[in-house]
Amino acid sequence: MCGIVGIVGTSAVNQRLYDALTVLQHRGQDAAGIVTASQGLLSMRKGSGLVRDVFSQQDMLELRGNVGIGHVRYPTAGSDGASEAQPFYVNAPYGICLGHNGNLTNAAELAEVLTREERRHLNTTSDSEVLLNVLASELQRVGTPRVTPADIFAAVTALYRRCRGGYAVVAMVIGHGILGFRDPNGIRPLVLGSRETPKGLEYMLASESVALDMLGFRPLRDVAPGEAVFVDEAGRLHAQQCVATTRHAPCIFEFVYFARPDATIDNISVQRARMRMGDKLAEKIRRERPDHDIDVVIPIPDTSRTAALQVAQHLGLKYREGFIKNRYIGRTFIMPGQDQRQKSVRSKLNAIDLEFRNKVVLLVDDSIVRGTTSAQIIDLAREAGARKVYFASAAPPVRFPNVYGIDMPAADELVAAGRTEDEVRQLIGADWLIYQDLDDLVQACQHDDARVREFDTSCFSGRYVTGDVTPEYLERLRSERSDAAKATRREGRGSLRVVRGA
Repeated sequence: MCGIVGIVGTSAVNQRLYDALTVLQHRGQDAAGIVTASQGLLSMRKGSGLVRDVFSQQDMLELRGNVGIGHVRYPTAGSDGASEAQPFYVNAPYGICLGHNGNLTNAAELAEVLTREERRHLNTTSDSEVLLNVLASELQRVGTPRVTPADIFAAVTALYRRCRGGYAVVAMVIGHGILGFRDPNGIRPLVLGSRETPKGLEYMLASESVALDMLGFRPLRDVAPGEAVFVDEAGRLHAQQCVATTRHAPCIFEFVYFARPDATIDNISVQRARMRMGDKLAEKIRRERPDHDIDVVIPIPDTSRTAALQVAQHLGLKYREGFIKNRYIGRTFIMPGQDQRQKSVRSKLNAIDLEFRNKVVLLVDDSIVRGTTSAQIIDLAREAGARKVYFASAAPPVRFPNVYGIDMPAADELVAAGRTEDEVRQLIGADWLIYQDLDDLVQACQHDDARVREFDTSCFSGRYVTGDVTPEYLERLRSERSDAAKATRREGRGSLRVVRGA
């Protein structure tokens, strides 16, 4: 999962791109990058680490221009080198920079065609670089000194015919403008906004509406699945539906975990969706344990707070903050490598003994993925004196790999894969475990005004909306992107670094 942003402004965009990336930092903490253009000259800075660590004051001064894009990344392949940081750049045609959120399911096939038939050089095995070169290859067919919006849309239409998977993209065509587009299923989010200034209208594209809000841009709409929008350097907006929407199925894990609660995705409030998740979870607890002995409901900060509060209110129980979070430790789920995730839990959370001592506590988390974090948190609760520790997940069991840009590549690394709920309970050490039902999760994320009738629920259901995910593909993904494979690559670093996904 990554965060992307693009701005066509009437004044320098460097600081605004930086600020937008800090707001999107929760979507990726491995690397960050900004590229701007001024009078045809490109300025780029990218590197490993948090936004605040990548960009110095001198870097910011050198990022000149009123047009630019930015990217924050977490690695779905575990490589943490600066060479894999985005945006990626290719100099022909015109000079194109690209930032990508998602994953192409046919990247290997595309890479072979690009290198063998189209004579394009790929420096990594990144599907983002593949995507960039497909776009460049299609724009190369224009063959004129300048491209028109119609040329841009024709290239994106051809790209849609070639690329499969889940993706949202911002790209800058040097000297022309900013392009944004979204896969035909709308799996990954992308929102468009504008702002009036004394010098004219400015436009912005971002992964989440919160980036627009913070910079004073008014959200106009979500980019539609299969749609491309192009803002030229004069600030004129052009948009075209380049391919018929296959099925609008945004990733439901955005609402469960990734997106900020103050974001709106596809006209669905993330906060309201999480509130409804809590409502549904409370109803299930009441059905399954009408005579429960729970004393207090405690959330696992931060994402689960909204659902946990709803659970407590519906069950008539006390809600307490039982864990203090170290704000300087990143999100454990998106950390590169299991060792780092495990080491970070105790340095990230500390239990308040008073809230646990001699109590039956219900811990509420947004989801359970690998299970190691859940197990350590349950240990913390017991060490703090809890008499019993129950655990509730606002999402269903994660049993299947995610292939659209979330780091769930190997089923054997998912604690619920091939196990019953009671077996998971025993592994994480809970006295009782309850999961959200999938139907309830889908209903929690729906409402009448959103016009979204289905979601990509593949990590829960095993149903992949693109229809091209085979057992052979999943096995290849597992061999490339498991924690064991990542560790092997880290040990062998020094040769060409490789990365898949963003």
